[in-house]
Amino acid sequence: ISYHLDQLGMASALDTLCGQAYGARQYHLLGVYKQRAMVILTLVSIPLAVVWFYTGEILLLFGQDPDIAAEAGTYARWMIPAIFAYGLLQCHVRFLQTQNIVFPVMASAGAAAAFHLLVCWLLVYVAGMGSKGAALSNAISYWVYVIVLAVYVRVSGSCKETWTGFSTEAFRDVLSFFRLAVPSALMVCLEMWSFELIVLLSGLLPNPKLETSVLSISLNTAAFVWMIPFGLGSAISTRVSNELGAGRPDAARLAVRVVVFLAMAEGLVMGLVLICIRYVWGHAYSDVEEVVTYVAWMMLIISVSNFFDGIQCVLSGVARGCGWQKIGAWINLGAYYIVGIPSAYLIAFVLQVGGTVHQMINK
Repeated sequence: ISYHLDQLGMASALDTLCGQAYGARQYHLLGVYKQRAMVILTLVSIPLAVVWFYTGEILLLFGQDPDIAAEAGTYARWMIPAIFAYGLLQCHVRFLQTQNIVFPVMASAGAAAAFHLLVCWLLVYVAGMGSKGAALSNAISYWVYVIVLAVYVRVSGSCKETWTGFSTEAFRDVLSFFRLAVPSALMVCLEMWSFELIVLLSGLLPNPKLETSVLSISLNTAAFVWMIPFGLGSAISTRVSNELGAGRPDAARLAVRVVVFLAMAEGLVMGLVLICIRYVWGHAYSDVEEVVTYVAWMMLIISVSNFFDGIQCVLSGVARGCGWQKIGAWINLGAYYIVGIPSAYLIAFVLQVGGTVHQMINK
């Protein structure tokens, strides 16, 4: 739950600050904003690391299965170095994306992913570290990714106007950054937390191992598909902030119309793909027939959810580009916690829809 607080949350303030500064041709401010974010996110990561260290104990307090809590706690402890790396990574990514420098980010991500596969295999299978090795490989890969982007920013001519070296100006006006960063964090985290809370609730169902396994597969699938509208959201955030910074609101409106159309088209196509592969997708995660069949049912829900979530994702990008994070935070609070979580509890525990699905599967 805490993983997204300083990463995708507070760092998304740079979407507004760097994007509008670049559009206004105040290039030196991008480097200042990035440094300020790096300092703040590193400091915020310290208490989050403490929370991760006690993840197992926290899960037990929420009534989770002891075996699941112990495994999750061990994994979280070995992932602690990734907290600091991912916070710095997001600062570099936002810094480059708001300048429309995308290819180096993509190429570095691809190289880091290939490196991660090798390191993960070595630690998990060769060194025999199991889940600990998987967690540690994530941390190592993130640090490699950060170093590659940092070197690019330092030596690339594309950043010579926006990165002029470290400056004490980054330590000034920190409160103004927090005024935008905190709503940015809430806007992102309120959404992320709701999904994590659903996983916690699934652990309280009659068959927690089955329910948690199926829900984890479903959420992983949803997250995988969500990367497409997430990319569109990042693109529109940059475009809108650049256009507004340059004083061209009409161009920003046109970009919003285009990206909403693209999100709807993507949602329809991916929804059809998910429906077509629903009976085979579960086999990629499990050989247990009950799990595979259950996942097939969940894919129908995911296909519909992805359509609307894609539209929501790109509109969130528009909000970040405009600096409307406070509005987005209030909307997410109402949508996910006044409607979403209570509805999930009602459907799962009161109406017991999961039990009905089990009966249909067993038949």
